[in-house]
Amino acid sequence: MYSNGDRTDYKKRIDWFTIALYLLLVVAGWFAICGASYDFDMSRLFAFGSRPMMQLLWIGLAVVIGFMVLLIETDIFESLAPVFYVAMLGLLALTIFIAPDIKGSHSWLVIGPLRLQPAEFAKVTTALFLAWKLSQSDFVLRGMKSYVYAFGIIFIPVLLILMQNETGSALVYVAFFLALYREGLTGIFLGIAFCAVLFFVTALKLQGDLWWGHTDAAEWSVVTMTSLIAILLVRLYTKERSRFYWLALGLTAIAYGVSIALSYFVPVNFLWTAYGLLVLLVVWVLVMAVRRYLLAYLLIAVFVLGSIGYLFSVDYVFNEVMQPHQQMRIKVALGIEEDLRGGGYNVDQSKIAIGSGGFLGKGFLKGTQTKLKYVPEQDTDFIFCTVGEEQGFVGSILLLITYATLIIRIVWLAERQTKVFSRVYGHSVAGILLFHLSINVGMVIGLVPVIGIPLPFFSYGGSSLWGFTLLIFILLRLDADRDPRKR
Repeated sequence: MYSNGDRTDYKKRIDWFTIALYLLLVVAGWFAICGASYDFDMSRLFAFGSRPMMQLLWIGLAVVIGFMVLLIETDIFESLAPVFYVAMLGLLALTIFIAPDIKGSHSWLVIGPLRLQPAEFAKVTTALFLAWKLSQSDFVLRGMKSYVYAFGIIFIPVLLILMQNETGSALVYVAFFLALYREGLTGIFLGIAFCAVLFFVTALKLQGDLWWGHTDAAEWSVVTMTSLIAILLVRLYTKERSRFYWLALGLTAIAYGVSIALSYFVPVNFLWTAYGLLVLLVVWVLVMAVRRYLLAYLLIAVFVLGSIGYLFSVDYVFNEVMQPHQQMRIKVALGIEEDLRGGGYNVDQSKIAIGSGGFLGKGFLKGTQTKLKYVPEQDTDFIFCTVGEEQGFVGSILLLITYATLIIRIVWLAERQTKVFSRVYGHSVAGILLFHLSINVGMVIGLVPVIGIPLPFFSYGGSSLWGFTLLIFILLRLDADRDPRKR
């Protein structure tokens, strides 16, 4: 431990560079909201109750909240993390039943003129509790039991938020896996997540409309990718030598060579070739699992069978589970449909606004697309298009550089922590910011489906701003209280 003098001197160790970046983004966000709200009448822009004036109030309260956090003893965050987490789960559950229906979701608590979204604050309590659990001396992130525990901490609030019909807010919790990966989570889980996205996109992109002769291109593509990935997994996670790798690839080449030759004389469905090779691979892997008594072989077989089951579930999930507006957003993002009057309207108008800004932009309050309200939600989820139109390519790049600097700084702060609790929490904060930034900007420029998550410090609203403020200032307080004799 270190002396009381060191503890009381923590205020001198507060990272003011991070605070400067935070304030810079908050102020820039306020100007962006002014640009998105301006409608040729300057007096209405600064009238009491207008979006800019309300955001100014949220900013003032956020700064007060942030600096109040810096006065709290760090032991409170760690010792009460389970209490905060359980209390927030209760609030999320209560929100499902008492929140009014606002745009199809029950996620906002209305208290007089104030509206709060508990899901924004649940990210803070989840980050604290996850950091608390991983910092326990008897907990090691290795093995199925520890994985189930860590995943449960993340997915319980996700389930409650999904029950509020807030898919976007729920998806943000994927960011916590970056912190888990830093603490020793095997990369297999990230690989599985990547394969799930890849197979889902391939199956939807090619479904029904594309046939290669008698072969369903979508199903064949996923089955073939599954075979190749399984062969690679055998090479990476078992004791098989490279001879197996080349033998498997050679057999695949021979099988398709024969199938192509036969196709000149009789109709051939190459899907049967793909399934035949996959069955041979699964049988061989299961035999090796019994002979070598090695779990890796069995897990590879589970991956193959799970991938095929997942393939056949894609159509059901997309058409029966997802809502029509979610289906359309995915189709628009994948280029399957345009729907410029419906699901693709927001993204199309956003692209027009950003493109019209050119290299240097039209200037503050001079964006015609934003002034004429062509882009829906232009001061919340789509506020980045206001930046693109008014500040142009240069302003957009400078904004992204500022965000990148803040995230890199937070990772650096996390890495210099002397306590596991602070390190895990820091990486959770960095992951959340990175996810929000990537998905929001990708959504606005049409790279990912529209899922409705705010741009940190820019999108209008108190809940989002206060949530991000708590995330960052708790980390700053933890960092200021680290042992100054180390690192």
